[in-house]
Amino acid sequence: MMSTEGAGACAHPLAFVRAQRGWSYQRLARVVARRARDLGVANMAAERQKVWRWEHRGVVPDRVSQLALAAELGVSAEKVESHPWPAWLPTGDVVRTDYPWNSAGSVTSMIDVVEGALTDRRGFLTITGAGVASLANEWLNLEPTRLVAALDGGRVDEQVVHRIEHNIPGLRLMDDRLGGEGVRRLVDAELRVVTELLAKGSYTEKIGASLQLLAAELARIAGWASFDAGYHTSAQRYWIAALHAAHAAGDRLVGANIMKNMSLQCVDFAHPKEALELAEAAVASSGGISGRVGAMLQMRLARAHAALGDQAGCFRALAQAETAADRSSPQDPAWAGIFDEGFHAAQLGICYIDLGQLPQADRWLTHALKVHPVARARDHATYLLRRAAVQIDLGNIDHGCALVREATPFLEATRSQRNARRAEEVRRSLRRHAAHPEAREVDQLLARPT
Repeated sequence: MMSTEGAGACAHPLAFVRAQRGWSYQRLARVVARRARDLGVANMAAERQKVWRWEHRGVVPDRVSQLALAAELGVSAEKVESHPWPAWLPTGDVVRTDYPWNSAGSVTSMIDVVEGALTDRRGFLTITGAGVASLANEWLNLEPTRLVAALDGGRVDEQVVHRIEHNIPGLRLMDDRLGGEGVRRLVDAELRVVTELLAKGSYTEKIGASLQLLAAELARIAGWASFDAGYHTSAQRYWIAALHAAHAAGDRLVGANIMKNMSLQCVDFAHPKEALELAEAAVASSGGISGRVGAMLQMRLARAHAALGDQAGCFRALAQAETAADRSSPQDPAWAGIFDEGFHAAQLGICYIDLGQLPQADRWLTHALKVHPVARARDHATYLLRRAAVQIDLGNIDHGCALVREATPFLEATRSQRNARRAEEVRRSLRRHAAHPEAREVDQLLARPT
């Protein structure tokens, strides 16, 4: 569902509330009027047409109407005041993007995300269209800031920060090898600790910046795990909070990596224009860095161009990625370690798939599977499914089916919803060859619950 900051392709959150409660517009108007009388407001008029305009015309209800509806839904008046309409509606799908770009705004975004992100339902991409463009432009126009003041509470020292930092490589490894909802919940628990330290702790400016950076990376990982588990609104929430924390910490590269993740989500959901805007913002905010980071960001830009069918733009970005990768950089952060030969080859192969050049795609995916470590089970399954789909489309049904069989144990081990969607796409391709015995068998294999 869509917040008022996004495009209008999805329903307004009020529509979800009405569906959940079984309310017509007239019934909702009566509920608001009754609750307003309970609040002691005379001559409160909530008409069907007025309620319809709240949902369809972007009209913001007056304060009394909002408080009346909140009382009916069990939402506190404090939340109505702190979360502008319609963000306070209890849908679990609204993504707030209007946090201030300062330390307080970062802390508020983190509090909101740890309170609400795990309540998301699978399947929605909430921020699209104008919402993405606005976010990308805001990020690019910001100047990095530093944490100014410490909050009252327990003292946070470097030892506490280092202990939390020590956990992050293990969380990255678990996400890389397993992914899914279990990792998402584990990372969220770590993020809650950091959020509480930021909100209630006492610390120096330097420690505050370190906490913000930890929050940014934890929220990024939680967003990625949510994306992999199929909780796409939660992923956006985590990434919005991560961007604010990265800004508060003054780290543009971490912010660029977050926008790179958001770009891939848009590619997966067939929003290539938004993917391009986010990838361009990521590249621009990185300051033209070389090494693995520069190559990763250019590769994401190439994927966005390929999704748009823009071969020239894709090849231009791929050339820039090669140039960046050839220039070693001692600045490469730990999170850039995923960019290795196998990852690079696989991304090239996927670009060629989107451009409709299947023989080239197969060549690069073959190389990716040859050099990619099987311990990274989720990505290995991804590349096997990608190559299986290419082989089926090239008419090599037996080879495609063999690749699917090879991928099945990895699918069962990781339970990635993104890979489950890819497996379903392979099944649709196999159904076009229903007369082929192996295709029927593999179709049934993929139909089993994992």
